[in-house]
Parts: sequence; structure tokens; C-alpha cells
Amino acid sequence: MSASVFSPPHLPPPFVNTVPPPTLISQGAEALLYRTHFLQSTHACALKYRPSKPYRHPTLDARLTKHRILSEARTMVRMRKEGLKVPGVLGVDCEPAHGDDGRKGGGGWMMMEWVEGQTAKDLLMAVKEMRKTSGREEMLREEVRNLMHRIGTILSNMHEIGVIHGDLTTSNLMIRHGAQQPNGTANGHKDGHANAENAFDVETESVLRETLMNGEVVLIDFGLATSSIQDEDKAVDLYVLERAFGSTHPEAEDEFKEVLEAYGKSSRGARVVLKRLEDVRLRGRKKSMIG
Repeated sequence: MSASVFSPPHLPPPFVNTVPPPTLISQGAEALLYRTHFLQSTHACALKYRPSKPYRHPTLDARLTKHRILSEARTMVRMRKEGLKVPGVLGVDCEPAHGDDGRKGGGGWMMMEWVEGQTAKDLLMAVKEMRKTSGREEMLREEVRNLMHRIGTILSNMHEIGVIHGDLTTSNLMIRHGAQQPNGTANGHKDGHANAENAFDVETESVLRETLMNGEVVLIDFGLATSSIQDEDKAVDLYVLERAFGSTHPEAEDEFKEVLEAYGKSSRGARVVLKRLEDVRLRGRKKSMIG
């Protein structure tokens, strides 16, 4: 039996006639992420499209989609106003029209600033490969710690304004840079905005060191974000990242401690959150043991 080939849903206007057409970057359970352009073909942007779900009642589907798109957009706008680095929101449509008759269809979309760079996941994978190739386990140790410190700082600032990300992984942390890549290309954005197939090909240690030391940390993918000032919610947010980090980058777990150290120094009440994180870890271990 041959496997079926994935066919992405048709995009709503005005994207059906876009030249060049939007390029599918990644597909998640709820949304698809495309690279397209905004106003001018030279102005790249990211398009997050939430197609309608045929298994849901149309009215419920429309309400859920509208709520999720607006909630994500409002969170990003709020964070940007507070000075945190997130993609800028360029446009939103919760009830896009389908077809020539202009009838309203299901689904909705949000257009965002395109972030040039790589995910923290891709950078750490590149460091791992470079260490393996060179046989130098301590290679770029301080540079990675520097990056971890900046990640801890932005997470602390995010929690300080009462935003819980809900899906913290190294794929949802973009490292933005302005320099041209060695192969003459630039990557961006997944929902997690850059995927492995578009991963930056690190050719020299100096380029990787520069990105680790000076790249700007940008938070992406707020589809599961919520508002909360509870220490428990903040601790769970950190625990999700800690678990994701341990499973994806076990060789760099010691360097992850720098994230928590920077977090604890960056905002009022952060130490209380880290204390609560210890309780969350204990509950997580107990649950793993019991099954």
C-alpha cells in the first residue's frame, strides 16, 4: 500500500494569486507556515494559516479559529510593546473569503515579520557536530553559555509581564543575525520558523561563534500562549523547556543551567519561580515512575 501524499489546503485570497506563490515551510497540527511577501516582492514575511477543520461543527470551528488567531496576535503585539523580541504582526484575517463569490470560508490567517536566522536547535546541533568532528569537547563552551544566558534573560522578561509561552522548545527560539551566510543564503522562520531542511550550513567555526555570541534571541510561535502571573505556570513553562532541552540536546544539559541562572537574576520574584520549578520536577519524576 502506497503512502498518501500530503496536499496542503488551498489558501484564501489574497494569497491565491500571489506571485511568486507562498512557499510551505512547515506543517503543525493546527496550522501551516508559509514564506511569502508583504506589499513588495523583496519584503519577505511569514504567513501562518489555520485551515478549517471538517470534523468540527462550522460555528464552533469558526469561533475557535478566531479566538486562537486573535489571542496569538494580541500576545505578540503586547510583548513587542513591552520591548521583547518577537516577530511583528503585519495583518490578521479571522474570516477569509473563498472563491470568486467572496463567500466567507473557514479558517484564518496571520501575517508576521520574517525572522532571518536559525533556531537555537539548529545552532546547538551545529555545535555538537563541530565538537564531534574536531574531537574538542570544550569547543565553543563559553559561546554557548553566552547564548543560554540571553535565552534565560528573555524568558524571565516574558514571564515578568505575565505571558506564558506554553510550548517552549529550542525550535521556538530563533537566533537572528544580519550577516550573510557562508553559502550566500539566509534562513528564517518556522512556526518554529526555520526547519531542519532549511538549516544554516555552518562552514566555519568563526561564523558559528559570532552567531552564538551576538545573535539576537527572538521568541516565536505563541499559538499556545496564555496570560498568567502564577509562579506555578511560569515554573511549568520552564520545565517544558528543560525537558525538551534534555531530550534534544542531552550533551549540553550542563550549559542549560546558565538559562536558569540568568532567569533567576533578571526579574523580581524569579527566585520564587525557580524554587517552584524544583517542586514541578519532583512531580514530573514521580509521574514518570508511576506511569
